[in-house]
Amino acid sequence: MKVLFVVIGKSLGNNSLLIKNADFIVTMDNRRRIIKNGNIYIEKPKIISVGKNIEVSYSADRVIDARGKIAIPGLINTHHHLSQTLTRVIPVAQNVSLFPWLLSLYDIWREITVKHIYIGALVGLGELLLTGCTTTSDHYVQHVPSVQHSIDVEIKAADEIGIRFHPCRGIINRGRSKGGLPPDDLAEDMDKALKDSERIIRKYHDMKKFSMCRVALGPCSPFSVTRDALEETIKLARKYEGVLSHTHIADSKQDFDYCMKNYGVSPLKLMESTGWLGRDVWFAHAILLDKTEIGILAKTGTGVAHCPRSNMRLASDNKMDPAPVPEMLRHGVRVGLGVDGSASNDASNMLDELRTCLLVHRPAYGVSSMTATQVLEIATLGGAKILHRNEIGSIEVGKAADIVLIDLKQLGYAGAMHDPVAALLFCGDSCRVHTNIVNGEIVVEDGKLVNVDEQEICEKANELARELVDKAGKRRGKNYLKQKWIRAFK
Repeated sequence: MKVLFVVIGKSLGNNSLLIKNADFIVTMDNRRRIIKNGNIYIEKPKIISVGKNIEVSYSADRVIDARGKIAIPGLINTHHHLSQTLTRVIPVAQNVSLFPWLLSLYDIWREITVKHIYIGALVGLGELLLTGCTTTSDHYVQHVPSVQHSIDVEIKAADEIGIRFHPCRGIINRGRSKGGLPPDDLAEDMDKALKDSERIIRKYHDMKKFSMCRVALGPCSPFSVTRDALEETIKLARKYEGVLSHTHIADSKQDFDYCMKNYGVSPLKLMESTGWLGRDVWFAHAILLDKTEIGILAKTGTGVAHCPRSNMRLASDNKMDPAPVPEMLRHGVRVGLGVDGSASNDASNMLDELRTCLLVHRPAYGVSSMTATQVLEIATLGGAKILHRNEIGSIEVGKAADIVLIDLKQLGYAGAMHDPVAALLFCGDSCRVHTNIVNGEIVVEDGKLVNVDEQEICEKANELARELVDKAGKRRGKNYLKQKWIRAFK
């Protein structure tokens, strides 16, 4: 039986969806309204109506009874390395800082093939969807010579699973023999890398409103690319409408010291000298910045992807606080949330990332330095601003129908209904969301992925992870992955 509902306007097609009787709708609109016992009406791909008492005049093709649930805007992940899902908790990389961590994993990543990229992407994207993410970027940097069109494989996986995707075509062109950190066989020819970047832009970059794929370009980091690579990449990106630029900077003392030794300036000053500041740029991590540099980010509109769990995992600055995010927010810097790669976070769990962001800054900045509302803003509106997507980040009429339903009737939330929004961050089982809707399409239903077989992906991922480790063991010796330390980069 169809339920009569909604709105002002024309007759409906076959793409209408009604979410009714949600206990709370967290709109994240300009007034930060929270609607109790509300309804949301969708005609794919957008939201047509939101409210408590909406006039009934048409029939909806699909109805979701959201009693006992809270509706929030889809979460936005602004930094990831999806293929790393197959190299979680490698023993030799568990207890080391950034440079030894990278050195211990390069030998595994250089063995990656198309099947590893594809399954690794499905694992990471699936975990993101199950924990409330509807839009994600990915910074793919390890372009193995034997694998062509790595980004195409990830785009295929994102399309199949149903997530809004911002693939970032990464580049490494400074191998170890030229003073970089990566092995030489991971260093690309710059002309070929730029040619492939332009191919990807022309083939996949979609500037239409509600598009499911937009491309960014991203030299990996100051210790793995040349100055020319930075200059040429951002020059190429700025030839095309809406193509953003992304890289890692200032994510550890080792990175900072490398820039000072090789370029004579801090990481941010290097970026400034190569044209890498502006509203079309966002940096991952940006931990080691002084107040003047934070002010430069604010003045130029340059964004930051904050990755608290990864920063803590690698003890990126050996301080109590893993990034000066409260200071950035005070200055007006655009900040989004990122889970980072699953070899430094070991998870792609957006709800856990929110909780970590809420708590990690308090010891350094004070107990009121980060609130639940601020964190939710970072993870929704903040990410939308970083990725230049005005149509996502809030539940409002005309916005994309990117909506997540979380079941509040769980032990992890019991006793916390004084403030159900804060409960999502302070409390909880870090559980799967009940429903995830992207562009009006249901991609998670009753806590399960709709478009792919989760168990099959899990089994295949474990098989491929073992394969990667075995290949690395043959290259480096059978005891390689049992080492408890690795020689630091000199």
